[in-house]
Amino acid sequence: MSSAVLGSVSMDVGLLRKYGVLSSRPRQCDGYMLRVRASEASTPRILQSRKERSHKSENTVRIGVLGASGYTGAEIIRLLADHPHFGITMMTADRKAGQPIGSVFPHLITLDLPDLVAIKDADFSDVDAVFCCLPHGTTQEIIKGLPARLKIVDLSADFRLRNVDEYEQWYGLPHKAPDLQQKAIYGLTEVSRDDIRNARLVANPGCYPTSIQLPLVPLIKGHLIELRNIIIDAKSGISGAGRGAKEANLYTEISEGIHSYGITKHRHVPEIEQGLSDASHSKVTVSFTPHLMPMSRGMQSTIYVEMAPGVTIDDLYQQLMSTYESEEFVRLLDKGAVPHTRHVCGSNYCFMNVFQDRIPGRAIIISVIDNLVKGASGQALQNLNLMMGFPENTGLQYQPLFP
Repeated sequence: MSSAVLGSVSMDVGLLRKYGVLSSRPRQCDGYMLRVRASEASTPRILQSRKERSHKSENTVRIGVLGASGYTGAEIIRLLADHPHFGITMMTADRKAGQPIGSVFPHLITLDLPDLVAIKDADFSDVDAVFCCLPHGTTQEIIKGLPARLKIVDLSADFRLRNVDEYEQWYGLPHKAPDLQQKAIYGLTEVSRDDIRNARLVANPGCYPTSIQLPLVPLIKGHLIELRNIIIDAKSGISGAGRGAKEANLYTEISEGIHSYGITKHRHVPEIEQGLSDASHSKVTVSFTPHLMPMSRGMQSTIYVEMAPGVTIDDLYQQLMSTYESEEFVRLLDKGAVPHTRHVCGSNYCFMNVFQDRIPGRAIIISVIDNLVKGASGQALQNLNLMMGFPENTGLQYQPLFP
């Protein structure tokens, strides 16, 4: 390129920068292609297009987020940022009341959202639907007191177990809204979407139960595996333990190792067994051990099962393929491919596959999700989309983050 051309290019770029109208259109210069990008901060036309992209429809559904200062609340807010039909009008966080969300979660500082309020001060007159991200045991009375017109997706465990006596047994507290419990729909989307569409209150599944039921329910319904000796070894990122300050979750307690917990008594056990028993129309009992891993997010369930007499590993694969081949968010990988948590990070996907065990007649199933998305907030949004009559993938078409 000649010096004259270079001088011309420098002058053009300088003028364009001065007046904020840099073009991204390629320019030909003596056989060289020059591409100059605009500064979005200084270009009115680009600012206008950004505003148009963030514009909500006139029929925006007004959303309240209860418990917005936790991990699942923050993930709901992140996912809703680009939702074309949902707009947040109210957020609660008792200990952070009066603060903007950016002071609690700096990664959300660019969003124009209302300040956090205490639940007792929350005004539901400007709300159509609620995501409830409060801790277990605190949700029942709050939801019971909400206006009957509201659609609700509860991310706690308070409405997941149909049997309120079983809830008291596992959670140590009597259920305070048993009548409302009878109306709640368990929201494993790919299994119960028809019921979810007509629900007023959806109990969003736990992260472990989501990763476990998605592969096992079709196999049980197809009578392809035995109901005995189901062994589940599941591992989660630390965010699965919540944001509360706990000694057991400190960096020095969790890093450089694997932390088994809730052995034989984890509270997701009755939820898992409830879903598998529904699929089999008989009581199913599982052996389930969870572990915390030194990573922020991600979940893998490795499941060991006995195949029914005459059933092969190809039969299991074909059953999962026929069940999920038209599903957007559940993907059966090619034969032999191993699912990894890093391949679903930040997304609403569940990847799974089945493998022949060395022990004759047994199979190994591996299922991975992001515990905060498909395991919590993403599935919650998937469910509310259905409840409000929108395509269930709306606002959820984020691709996984890698690396």
